[in-house]
Formats: sequence, structure tokens, C-alpha cells
Amino acid sequence: MTDGVFGRESGHEQVVFCQDQATGLKAIIAVYSTALGPALGGTRFYPYSRDSDALDDVLALSKGMAYKNALAGLDLGGGKAVIIGDPATTKTEALLRAYGRFVQSLGGRYYTACDVGTYVADMDVIARETRFVTGRSRDDGGAGDSSVLTAFGVFQGMCAAAEFRWGSPDLAGRHVGVSGVGKVGHLLVGHLVEAGARVSVTDVSQAAVERVKAAHPAVEIVEDNATLLRMPLDVFAPCALGGALNDTTVPELGAEIVCGAANNQLAHPGIEKSLEDRGVLYAPDYLVNAGGVIQVSDELHGFDFERAKRKAAGIFETTKAVFELAKAEGVPPATAADRLAERRMSEVGRLRSILTV
Repeated sequence: MTDGVFGRESGHEQVVFCQDQATGLKAIIAVYSTALGPALGGTRFYPYSRDSDALDDVLALSKGMAYKNALAGLDLGGGKAVIIGDPATTKTEALLRAYGRFVQSLGGRYYTACDVGTYVADMDVIARETRFVTGRSRDDGGAGDSSVLTAFGVFQGMCAAAEFRWGSPDLAGRHVGVSGVGKVGHLLVGHLVEAGARVSVTDVSQAAVERVKAAHPAVEIVEDNATLLRMPLDVFAPCALGGALNDTTVPELGAEIVCGAANNQLAHPGIEKSLEDRGVLYAPDYLVNAGGVIQVSDELHGFDFERAKRKAAGIFETTKAVFELAKAEGVPPATAADRLAERRMSEVGRLRSILTV
């Protein structure tokens, strides 16, 4: 386990490389900031083709978590972890417990939770080796599936975007395209259908598509993401992996609003300006998808779902505040969201330097 120079170059406080040959564990834990408190962020289990891809992902994701937690009003910093491998074939109890030992070795600087490729049951296993884990099952004293409030929060952000763009938060009759109907996307579809929206979906997993169709027969199935993205939608909701908005897809985008659950939707800096130039209202991903981290962070205080849901409902007002700041300062919403998060990390984080007894 070694701290690399990457942490200093990227602005991270710490980057830890973890390997256990006996179990096949290869993981990276990145702590971007502890200015507001211990770093909290999920563990992604994914078959990266190159170790450098895993490193790039964990650095971007952990920074996003710091900003997400700051905007959500949590007294938590930002971190993330990735386990390199195919969870369908390499995930074992021994590997997860080995990973838990590495999390424990950080002494509480980093709290982990679920992400792509990891689930509540995995957090219960990891918790057998470390107390610095959230997103555990209800039976194990945890918050359960964080996808529930993640989807709820994205829906709140979407309603706020609708109000800013069209003068009403009501999504009834609006056409929303959801790309990716996995853990979060299929729950978001449920909120949209209940709100009376017209919903079109796509996913690379046929099983995921069939599950949504079975639950909501009126939902339209679209062949692929490229087709969905070009459709004349009111809202496009990226809910799969990151990088959905790039130099190729933004010029083809047919929606007036982008608001989805996926992390790191902007492929690179400058995409937010391209969206602005096209008149597309972008709800920053780390702002609207904070419901999940709000849910699992509530475990640290003795989990209460209704309390966590009330806090996640605040994403509506925070999203409106970001749009209003962007308008007042003449910047894209992503820039405004960054400024609000950085302001809180600086102003509140400074207080931690004041010694108390």
C-alpha cells in the first residue's frame, strides 16, 4: 500500500494503491478532500482494460464526491475507490474482506459505500473487516439500497430544472429519455411515470429493459443511446457510466434539459460551455445525484429513512439556487455549482483549523 505522486498532481490529499495477491484484489482508494470531514464515496468494481483507466476514473470520481458532499450540506469530504476486475467472475468474500482491511487501515479518513458493481450485500461483507463502511443492509443496521434516494434526488433536480426552464416543476406530458435503467435509472422511471411524463428508455442490458417494460408497459423502448440522444426530448437523463456528453454527442443532443444520475457526465472541461451555447440547461450530475450519499451518510447518525428523504428533497432548492447563481454571474450551471461547493469547502473547512478542547 503506497501513496503515489498522483494525489499531489491532481489536488488529491491521498491516493492509495491496494493489492492482495492471494485474493486477486487490485484496488485504488482516492481521498480528494477531508476539509469538511472524513471522505465518503462508493467503491466501483469494474473490469478496466488498463490500470491507468482505473486511476483516471477514481481521481475524477473522488473529486466529484467532494463537491457533491459539499453541495449536499454534509460534513463530509470526498473520496472514492475502484476495484479492478469483473465482479461477475472475480468478486469473492475473501477479496471483499481483504479490501475492507485496506479501508480500515486508513483509520477513518475514508468511508466506503456502494457504486457500480457493488451492492448492499457486499458492504455487509466489507463491514466484517472495517467499521468505516456505509450502505449496509437494514438487517445489519444500515440504510439499505442507496439507489432509492439517488433516484428521488435526480427527480427533484429535474423538477427544479423544469421550473427554471418552463416556469413549472410539473413534468406531466413532458418527454423524458432515460439512458441506463439499472439500479437508479429504473427507479427514476417510476417517479417519471407517476408524475405523468412520457418516458423513453434504452440500456445495453436487455434484462434491464425488460424489467422496466414489465413494470411500466407504456414506456417506449429505444434501440440505442445514440438514437435516444438525438430524439426531440424535453429532458435527457444519462443514468449509465460517465462521459455521455462529449464533442460528438452534444451537437446531436435533441433535449432542452440534461438531468441524470450518471457521474462525470461531461467528458472534459469545456463541454459545459458547449451545452450553454446550444441553449441546453444542464443540471450538474454531482448536484442532483446526491440523494444516495445523503441516504448512506445518515447511517453515521443512526439511520432514519424519513429524515434522509427530507434532506434529499432539498436537492430541489439547491438546484434552483445553482441555476439562479449561474444566471446572475453569467456562467454555466456547472461552473456555478463548482463555485458554491468550493466556497463551502473553503469557508467551513477553515473552521477545522480552530483547535478545541
